[in-house]
Amino acid sequence: MLLAIAAIIFGLALLVWSADRFVEGAAATANHLGMPALLIGMVIIGFGTSTPEMVVSALASSQGNPGLALGNAYGSNITNIALILGITAVLAPISVASQVLKREAPMLIAITLLSAWPLMDGVITELEAWVLLAIFASYLGWSIYQGMTGSTDVLSTEYDQEIKASAMPIGRAVTWLVVGLILLIISSRILVWGAVDIATALGVSDLIIGLTVVAIGTSLPELASAIAAVRKNEHDLALGNVIGSNMFNTLAVVGIAGAITPIHLEPLVLQRDWLVMTVLTFLLLIFAFRPNNRPNRINRIHGGIFIACYIGYTVYLLQTGFNV
Repeated sequence: MLLAIAAIIFGLALLVWSADRFVEGAAATANHLGMPALLIGMVIIGFGTSTPEMVVSALASSQGNPGLALGNAYGSNITNIALILGITAVLAPISVASQVLKREAPMLIAITLLSAWPLMDGVITELEAWVLLAIFASYLGWSIYQGMTGSTDVLSTEYDQEIKASAMPIGRAVTWLVVGLILLIISSRILVWGAVDIATALGVSDLIIGLTVVAIGTSLPELASAIAAVRKNEHDLALGNVIGSNMFNTLAVVGIAGAITPIHLEPLVLQRDWLVMTVLTFLLLIFAFRPNNRPNRINRIHGGIFIACYIGYTVYLLQTGFNV
């Protein structure tokens, strides 16, 4: 048990560090190749912060723990909105000016609602997983198009500032890209082993461990980037990373895990975890984008509501988890 706890702590620390190096290296490499800032931001930075979720879920599914994979994906979405944006908004209200994000947010709602479809029969089959991946590929194509043509958006300026701030020579960028990816795989294997061992020792399902410990850990890159972005007055970037990450988790992370091994769901996934994720996504849209030309802003009250939702959900999760 102690060894498993140590594995989770070490695995999470290495995971967060390697994910940061991987995203920085990938973004710098893409910049050297002449990719537009908005394209780098939306595709590499926005989706890249979910690389830990993707690697952890893929390894968990391949090792026969698809519940951990699904819990990691949905738990990370819940954590991104309720905990990460909640903490960030309490520290500094998040103003939203990007037209790209105004188009992306309704798409996140649609994709979140669509994600209920493979859950309804109690199993995410390989076919359903491949459909999710096909939808993600279409969304990725749309994101690339937006990145190539939306150079005047506020979000593009913020991504450009972020890329310039972390510029590095091409050799170092490629090195961090490769080393970060290798360490991501190693740390994910350590984390998955520790998480499964603790779940077995405590008598809880790997879904619960994925929704809590693993989800928080794999979401730490988003927390770090959100707080750093707001401190630099790059508010749209903070929200954009969360929206991009949740898109990636819902479609790609779940799709990859289900394509490796069909995911048999626990009874409460649809009524509890998916429902909480969906409600939080709607609240995000309501809080961030206001009608009648009112300022688009996630304020401290909204942040407090998000944090309260996360605390309530986690307490309920732990209470019901030991009875699954």
